[in-house]
Amino acid sequence: MADTEKNSAAPAVDKKLVSTLETDLTKYKVAADIVRDVIKKIIDLSVEGAKVIDLCVEGDKLLEQGTGAVYNKPVKGVKVSKGIGFPTSVSVNNAVAHFSPLASDAQSAQTLAKGDVVKIQLGAHIDGFAAISAETVVVGASAADPVTGRKADVIKAAWTAAEAAMRLVKVGNKNWAVTEGVAKVASAWDCKPVEGMLSCQQTQNVIDGKKRIILNPSEAQRREFESATFAENEVYGIDILISSGEDGKARVEESRTTIYQRDSAVTYQLKMKNSRAVFTEVQKKAGSFPFNIRILEDEKRARMGLQEAVQHSLVKPYEVIYTPNNTFVAGFHFTIALLPGGPALITHPPAWYKSELVKTEKELEDEELKGLLARNLRPSKKKTKKAGEGEAKAE
Repeated sequence: MADTEKNSAAPAVDKKLVSTLETDLTKYKVAADIVRDVIKKIIDLSVEGAKVIDLCVEGDKLLEQGTGAVYNKPVKGVKVSKGIGFPTSVSVNNAVAHFSPLASDAQSAQTLAKGDVVKIQLGAHIDGFAAISAETVVVGASAADPVTGRKADVIKAAWTAAEAAMRLVKVGNKNWAVTEGVAKVASAWDCKPVEGMLSCQQTQNVIDGKKRIILNPSEAQRREFESATFAENEVYGIDILISSGEDGKARVEESRTTIYQRDSAVTYQLKMKNSRAVFTEVQKKAGSFPFNIRILEDEKRARMGLQEAVQHSLVKPYEVIYTPNNTFVAGFHFTIALLPGGPALITHPPAWYKSELVKTEKELEDEELKGLLARNLRPSKKKTKKAGEGEAKAE
């Protein structure tokens, strides 16, 4: 009798779970549609002579406008939180990520030049469910004048690694399968994943969850990094960053950090009045999501106030790091959900990347990886469906 009672109660729990998941996915996908529209506009603006700071400011403005136009009715009397899930950054050539200068920074005058390898990253959230996307474009490239050489190698390696990662982030697989798969793909184009880059599980109001994937770990990182197994109904933000350099190592240079994020797991009573005021402003304007200092009322006061918060790990910096000169970094970021029917992309496929724009003499030769890439992202119910059809479509 006890078993029968348990079995009869199970469907109600499942229905509730499915209903909640569907509601959450709708919010993720609304955010993803906003991100797709904004990233397309920033790509269109990424022309020779464009100022990087202008692209970043415009991206954030469009994200605010996009999220401001949806979910404006309170739910059970509570206003739905929404806004920027990750500030717009535009990182050029050997800058790995997170470059989003302020007007007061020396590098705010940086403009795009023909042939620059440009990584655009941004994100939006609805009710704390964030869709974050990044892709790589080359200024001035076209089908008539495609990208070639090491620039083409690193972009093709990064996108192919992203496609492999989409298929390796699946229920039952371990995080190390993604680490190794991405490294093997990159090696086909004589490239390396950028050392120590992380991808994380996402939940409501959390984009840096406990389950993580690391790229190209050092020996020390490999020893200390925790193994994790992907499970059904989890969501991940996958960050693929590939360098044309020999070892994938990157370091902090002259760029000032402008993007920060509150760490909600850390508590500390700030001592300085200014630090407390700035931290309160951060909580009010950004919540648990990354933010650019640009959104704070007084930049000078904000930088001073954030120092104490960073010292005590209340806020973490997203540092701008660089691979060596004369190398290039390409990146793609996607958000993916592990649903009962299989993995499904939440964010949209790249708007710029097409095979006719990127011409490389190298190709993937590993048969196991070629077989992996030939599979649909989700198992097909129709036997007549061609292999690879719709492989990068959110379902």
